[in-house]
Amino acid sequence: MIVRGGMKVYPREVEEVLAKHEAVSLVAVIGTPHEELGEEVKAYVVLKDGKCIAEKELIAWTKEQVAMHKYPRCIEFVQALPMTATGKILKKELRK
Repeated sequence: MIVRGGMKVYPREVEEVLAKHEAVSLVAVIGTPHEELGEEVKAYVVLKDGKCIAEKELIAWTKEQVAMHKYPRCIEFVQALPMTATGKILKKELRK
């Protein structure tokens, strides 16, 4: 769970919303340290082959789908996410 400014954000909820976007193949949401808010919502996104979208566009789209404190303020596009042999995303690796 991410605590952003005293409000609880469940990464799974944000991941499910982002995964519904037509350009998104895989997503992981984590909390990153923030001086004033405690934590900030950050998403790591793998795009589908041949798809392209700007960070600002995807943030704006997500902002329309979730509450104001839940949408990611930062999205980092990556080629792949670190995973276990069983296919679970290693979020600890993303926090490093």
